[in-house]
Amino acid sequence: MTATMLAQAVRHSESVAAASVAADAAVATESAFLVDALIVVPCLLGLLWSAKECIYLSGVKLDGHSGNLLKADSLGEDTAKILKTMKDVSGFISEGAIAFLYKEYQYMAVYVVVFSALLMLVNLGTVVSFVIGAITSILAGYVGMKIAVYTNVRTAHECWKDLASGYDAAIRGGCVMGLSLVSMGVLALWFLIKLLPMAVFGFDASKPDAMYDAIAGFGLGGSSIALFGRVGGGIYTKAADVGADLSGKNEYGMDEDDPRNPACIADNVGDNVGDIAGMGADLFGSFAEATCAALVVSASSFSLAHGIAFSYTAMMYPVLISSTGILVGILTLLLVNSVYPVREIPDIEKALKGVLVISTVLETPVIIFLSWFCLPAGTFDLADTAMGVTWWDCAVPTLVGAWAGLAIGFVTEYYTSHSYRPVQEIAETQRVAAATGIIYGLALGYLSCVIPIFCLGFTVLISHQMAGFYGVALGALGMLSTMSMGLTIDAYGPISDNAGGIAEMSGLGPEVRQRTDALDAAGNTTAAIGKGFAIGSAALVSLALFGAYCVRAEVTTVNILDPWCFCGLLYGALMPYAFSAMTMKSVGEAANDMVNECMEQFPKIMSGEMEPQYNRCIEISTEASLREMIAPGALVILSPLIAGVLFGKMCTAGLLSGALVSGIMLAISMSNSGGAWDNAKKYIEAGGLGPEHPKGSAAHKNAVTGDTVGDPLKDTSGPALNIVIKLSAIMSLVFANVIDKWSNPSGGPFWLK
Repeated sequence: MTATMLAQAVRHSESVAAASVAADAAVATESAFLVDALIVVPCLLGLLWSAKECIYLSGVKLDGHSGNLLKADSLGEDTAKILKTMKDVSGFISEGAIAFLYKEYQYMAVYVVVFSALLMLVNLGTVVSFVIGAITSILAGYVGMKIAVYTNVRTAHECWKDLASGYDAAIRGGCVMGLSLVSMGVLALWFLIKLLPMAVFGFDASKPDAMYDAIAGFGLGGSSIALFGRVGGGIYTKAADVGADLSGKNEYGMDEDDPRNPACIADNVGDNVGDIAGMGADLFGSFAEATCAALVVSASSFSLAHGIAFSYTAMMYPVLISSTGILVGILTLLLVNSVYPVREIPDIEKALKGVLVISTVLETPVIIFLSWFCLPAGTFDLADTAMGVTWWDCAVPTLVGAWAGLAIGFVTEYYTSHSYRPVQEIAETQRVAAATGIIYGLALGYLSCVIPIFCLGFTVLISHQMAGFYGVALGALGMLSTMSMGLTIDAYGPISDNAGGIAEMSGLGPEVRQRTDALDAAGNTTAAIGKGFAIGSAALVSLALFGAYCVRAEVTTVNILDPWCFCGLLYGALMPYAFSAMTMKSVGEAANDMVNECMEQFPKIMSGEMEPQYNRCIEISTEASLREMIAPGALVILSPLIAGVLFGKMCTAGLLSGALVSGIMLAISMSNSGGAWDNAKKYIEAGGLGPEHPKGSAAHKNAVTGDTVGDPLKDTSGPALNIVIKLSAIMSLVFANVIDKWSNPSGGPFWLK
């Protein structure tokens, strides 16, 4: 071959290679555009659907159903007066909720600024991620609260007409929160992923793992706000609820929301700031952390993060699971009323469960398609697996997570709904004494841990066996893939609860209150199901984050025979108990203040000398919650960092293990015991024990005592524990490199050579 021929051959091979690279680049660009569309378009559709439902709800005129009830309502009362009272009560609830959130957000703003300065020890990208995550979490909670207080009075008004109309209003308000929260969360994360590659943040394009480590700050911001929202809102709502029950029901035999009770408005405000804003921030934090965990682990894979045609598409697989879940949610809302129409009271629980069943069934083929579309066709590597994995190895953990979440939801419903034997048994024991009902409730909570733990264990084993810690993170995302619908039925609960309060305080008839009570009882169960989803996903998220921490901190083995690891294990197991003690004691102290305030007002209220002073009770709940949320928050946020810096990375590894195991058990048992006690009370109020045990009977008073014991368990400490274990894990991941530098070569404290 002549030199000329050789040169031509070289030029030809170079042109072929260049053409191949150009073709691959074109494929990658086209694929990236399609992926971005699959992320952004569902989010926009979710927001548009939410706007449509808001427009529908705004069209519900508070006119007493003119032509139907206005001329001759079932009460024989002045309808105009009833409508005015409804609007006034709804206004009080809205003003109280907004005032509390504004004060709480002032505290949160100080925290965000101070903690952002601390995060500068890591890098600027982490700071930006943290701030965006915190702001998104705040916005999500605020939007959910606004739509809830807007919908509650309309639900009460529609229940005045019939049960189906009331249910329709409540579920529409709930879906606004569900769809808008997930849409805002996915859009914020997508924006962050597009923002951080900018040169100002200094990330090396050839090393995407550093950038995705910074994105973990997004989960940290969301979970931090969730902790304060859950704890602050939980203390607020349960201080008012317990105080109102102990003073009004047990001392004066009043109904749940008797307008003469000064704490009744604070109680209804608490439903929104705790169960709406708090739960919204909680599940947003779960989504953010699960997605960040999957992104951090996959960024360590050469095949996923560095491949030519698959890099962006494969990396966005976790985000696409959540974005396409919005489309599944919209389709579920279109189908559920046809499959599970609500006409009578027993239809309510069927319809709400149907939302979860239909969404999980529809999500299954979507997950399979996304796995096939996004991930490489052959085998690819993951940092913590010895063998290559395929797209199917990633699809299975996601599917197992989705169906395990549904199973946990059904188990939670069985143990907390008064349609089933466990809650009915509690109610029957309350004929005798409050103590026996409390004993049965505690036993129920412990027993309710069994099947969920088996489900979680099965999910972890399958997921880790098939795709390592990436599979565990995908299992969590699978469990949260129907989050838009989970939040829908969760928000439905407080909306229905508020609707019942407004109906009672407005003087609507017993048939209206019967409808709102039926909606509320089902809402208690859906709230418990939502907590079950949150707790179950938290276990998987925390394990995935723990794996990512071990990779980043270079912890190869977590050995409990290591003394530093074992000490961390003990402290980690203690932390959920210490946290629960602090939050429960805070509720008890605030409830005592509430009872004292109510008992001072009652004599003059009952004699007609004065009107109830609602604002004073609102102030008591507000001051107590803002004051008492700081110490538990500091315990959770600082413990992993202090343990790592002072006692080494092995101590932090032990701490995370202990907090995960003890926190999950405690969270499930507390949440389910509290939910069961609440519905045992409602079972008695609905006549479940027969006419010889009505409202105001000894059995009912015993049930009220059980309910008040369970209130801080199910709405303050229990659901906040899942944030405890998630936040500890994400804190450790974000500061993993710092902790590693402050450890000696064996993983112990730096001061011990």
